[in-house]
Amino acid sequence: MTTNVILKDGMEGLKQNWKQDMLSGFLVFLIALPLCLGISLASGFPPISGIFTAIIGGLLVSFLGGANVAIKGPAAGLIVIAIGAVTELGAGSSDPMRGYELALATIVISGIFQTLLGILRAGSLSDFFPTSAVHGMLSSIGIIIFAKQAHVALGVKPDGKGPLELLAEIPHSIATMNPEIAIIGIVSLMILFTLPLVKNRYVKMIPAPMVVVLIAIPLGYYFDLEHAHKYLFLDGQYELGPKFLVTLPNNILDGIHSPNWSAIGTWTTWKYVIMFTLVGSLESVLSSKAVDILDPYKRKTKMNKDLIGVGIGNTISGLIGGLPMISEIVRSSANINNGGKTKWSNFFHGGFLLLFVALLPGLIHQIPLAALAAMLIFTGYRLASPKVFKETLKVGVGQLIVFVFTIIVTLATDLIVGIVAGILMELFIQLFNGAKIKYLFSSHVIVSSKDKNEHVLAVNGVLTFTNYLSLKKKLDQFTTKDRLQLDLSHVEYVDHTVMEHLHHLGEDYHRDGGELKVVGADKLKPMSAHPLSDRSLSKEAVVVEARSTREDQLKSLASQMGFTYKDFHKDIISNFGKLSNEHKVIKYEGNILSKQIDGLSYVISDLSIVSGGDFKAGVSNLTVLSVSNLRFGIPLFAMREERFFDNAFLSDINFADHPKFSKTYKLNGFSEAQVREFFTKNLITYFENQDIYHIESLGSELIIYKHAQVASPQEIKSMMDFAKGLVEVIAKR
Repeated sequence: MTTNVILKDGMEGLKQNWKQDMLSGFLVFLIALPLCLGISLASGFPPISGIFTAIIGGLLVSFLGGANVAIKGPAAGLIVIAIGAVTELGAGSSDPMRGYELALATIVISGIFQTLLGILRAGSLSDFFPTSAVHGMLSSIGIIIFAKQAHVALGVKPDGKGPLELLAEIPHSIATMNPEIAIIGIVSLMILFTLPLVKNRYVKMIPAPMVVVLIAIPLGYYFDLEHAHKYLFLDGQYELGPKFLVTLPNNILDGIHSPNWSAIGTWTTWKYVIMFTLVGSLESVLSSKAVDILDPYKRKTKMNKDLIGVGIGNTISGLIGGLPMISEIVRSSANINNGGKTKWSNFFHGGFLLLFVALLPGLIHQIPLAALAAMLIFTGYRLASPKVFKETLKVGVGQLIVFVFTIIVTLATDLIVGIVAGILMELFIQLFNGAKIKYLFSSHVIVSSKDKNEHVLAVNGVLTFTNYLSLKKKLDQFTTKDRLQLDLSHVEYVDHTVMEHLHHLGEDYHRDGGELKVVGADKLKPMSAHPLSDRSLSKEAVVVEARSTREDQLKSLASQMGFTYKDFHKDIISNFGKLSNEHKVIKYEGNILSKQIDGLSYVISDLSIVSGGDFKAGVSNLTVLSVSNLRFGIPLFAMREERFFDNAFLSDINFADHPKFSKTYKLNGFSEAQVREFFTKNLITYFENQDIYHIESLGSELIIYKHAQVASPQEIKSMMDFAKGLVEVIAKR
């Protein structure tokens, strides 16, 4: 829930919030420790390298950067670049450390370049890259991580080098896996995939990576990984030994390595400098934006200052043997969820890491590499899960083409070629859909003012990722407390990237008391049903009746149904998702239809909700119906459609006499006895004969929605009919 509390910074902030920040820093440290080790090993760096990075990011960059609650450290997204630098730069050398030390030089130089980018105020460059190409780049990173780490988790050394070769070799590694190492890897994966599904609040307090470590270390002891030996399993003989465990120096200072500058004049060095600089800066800025969305105090990261801080941190990290760092979204989300208030939580996270490796390096040595590989496989899966492909398709077929094309080219070549290919494919699709090339690289905007705080920006031509920065400069002249009208009457094409930027910017204006209203876009035909899809002035769009906006549709619907319409509010449904352990941050609530019926309050609204993910926050829009003022003695419960694996957990309340209902819905509540008493035969029968809806009961309020997307007017009518029928059945109890 949004709060207007202003938190102190510096030493005052430490005095005010040290307990919360220290506790959150400790919990984030528990997550960061195994991830830092895993990312280091997957990058071809010594395990201590990632810990150096997080220590510098915590103890130093906390106060050099412009972030408030972001956690700085190594990230899975840079693994592909790091391992590529180590491999290519060290090719042909008999010294196994040469590639690593040459790669450190590229990190130092890229850190200097990042600092310069921040000084030159290039923090907004992330707005240039098309959304689907960036998502494709991140998903390809996920696939590459999976391809490399699957073999480590199985205890097999593959012959292949490239991503496609490694993917093709996975079946062979499964057939020849080291059984005891594979047990550690598979058990670790099972924990990572299933633990988030467990609803017990005490279990959820323990970070999944730490659970993996707590299980994997005893398994390593049981299999005696500390001592080299062989064992028989079925018809095969397999080797075990310390090579399957993390190796750390006994003294933390022994882990410091200096860069090797001998290859500074080669193209390979500069290729990786460019990749570290561009991809690292892009990921850091995107992650910082995501953290700002999740921050309950709605503070904004000073992007250019933060880029300077990260650049200085990377320069120092490279000089002592560390990996590059970014603002890491997963650990930052955990920091916010655990109550971190200020940048001191990042400082404490770095301090706890320093103490741990300085005092207990022997304990880290007992962590099996297969467990760390499992964590990275899980990260890779989240970056490239089927859900990512599905969500991209919803935006439009063209965006899916850009997304998949970026992945394919990246897997076949490298990240730089992949992102460039994605940008070129996006341009090709835009030209194919009617965008005129003469408008692509500059936006034609005329600004006029009605009064001091009310302004009109009339745009001509097209709006795409290629010219959005020039529009953004115009928008940056105003504050989010102003009232802006963006007139697109003379625009012929708007792409998904710009639609997404304007959508989130509009929410910022609404939240801060201003307004950013887009008008004149009715004649632009959407490429899909997604509200943020590309829109073009097609021939069909010229001759057909102008499409009404979402706002006009719901105003008309409100009139038909006898509801009152209101365009905007925030945090009305503040408890949304808490009962189902799927709590989201409601960033914006608008298009609100409300009506009193028989003493009950019915409120229909479009929500924009935010949840943390890898590298960027997930923002989704959906339509929710709230029925409040209920006085029927309804218990607290949550129910949704049954998902795969749900039956493996005890939190699902089943009814033996109603197998259809139990198989259709996952149901849980604070009191199982009260829920069972409430769900009578008539109520269950009603649910069995209706469409499937997600329902949450807050006792005196029911929250209902059908899909995690914006509902059409007809779907809203159906949801309203369902809600009224449900209330009637409940009342007859």
